[in-house]
Amino acid sequence: MAPGSTRPTSRDVARTAGVSQAAVSLVLGDKWRGRVSPATAERVRQAARELGYRPNLAARNLRLGRTRTVLLVVPALTTEFFAGVYTGAARIAAAHGFGVVLYPSPEGVGPAKDPFHSARAALDGVIASSMAADALTAIRGDQLPLVMLDSDPHGSLGAATVNLDIADGARQVAHHLLALGHRRLLHLAADIPSWTFRVRAQALATHIGALPDTTLSTAHAPISIDDARTAAETALRAPGPRPTAVICDDDKLAAGAYKAARRLGLRIPEDLSITGLDDLALATALDPELTTVRLDAELFGERGMHALLAVLEGRTPEQGDIPVELVVRGSTAPPGT
Repeated sequence: MAPGSTRPTSRDVARTAGVSQAAVSLVLGDKWRGRVSPATAERVRQAARELGYRPNLAARNLRLGRTRTVLLVVPALTTEFFAGVYTGAARIAAAHGFGVVLYPSPEGVGPAKDPFHSARAALDGVIASSMAADALTAIRGDQLPLVMLDSDPHGSLGAATVNLDIADGARQVAHHLLALGHRRLLHLAADIPSWTFRVRAQALATHIGALPDTTLSTAHAPISIDDARTAAETALRAPGPRPTAVICDDDKLAAGAYKAARRLGLRIPEDLSITGLDDLALATALDPELTTVRLDAELFGERGMHALLAVLEGRTPEQGDIPVELVVRGSTAPPGT
């Protein structure tokens, strides 16, 4: 080891192995095949192990113009869904030598401010989950690779888009309630101007609204239990035949619908069936447990990170939406049971 040095260098490895520094670089960068012999490669690896040598990643990344850091932008951290997205993305990132910085946007789904002042200098890429299509302009800059999750694939600024099959989730809910015999349904919709909630509304309109002798009304609420309770109670008190089922865009909205039903003296599911979407921990904390659509948040994050790695390497990301699953529990039954 060099005099006075506390950390072994590639020069030390080369001296110990009796090879050039170029050979050390080839072997430890896994580019030695056809350029040095297998015996020499093993000698270099053995010398590195004996010396406890670790490459200086910061210096290497500086040379390559890479920070190996990815920014994951989410609208908020109010549910565990986005924690799952982060967990999945970070797992794949770590396996490829990347780190992930989680950034909840102060503006929700709207324009996200650049937390680093110069994102192009600080990041290799951005993954944005459930953000508006034009919300990442400040962070993306002109060059930074961007992968959009839960976003319109036809209106995205991203180099790639990864989606859950939200439309199919809405279809599964609709078919489940229709098969139970419900014909008067209320859509408790998230009051958020984003692609994913428009898709849910469109899918419900397609599978319910066009059927004869079937009605689908809509009430909007921010994603909070109290706001959902107020909106659901108002809709259920409205003149005319009361809905027998409430389809909620989110499990927190469903919790608000539960509170509204109980204020009105309605039993769940005997008088009113309720469904959610996400399958949060909240879904099994409710009584009766909530029928909802399970979204695999960790797989979502994994696919997003895989897509960004593909973009960085000039490959085509995996295509196709991620399947979702209706989980039937105690909050749905035939009307009037």
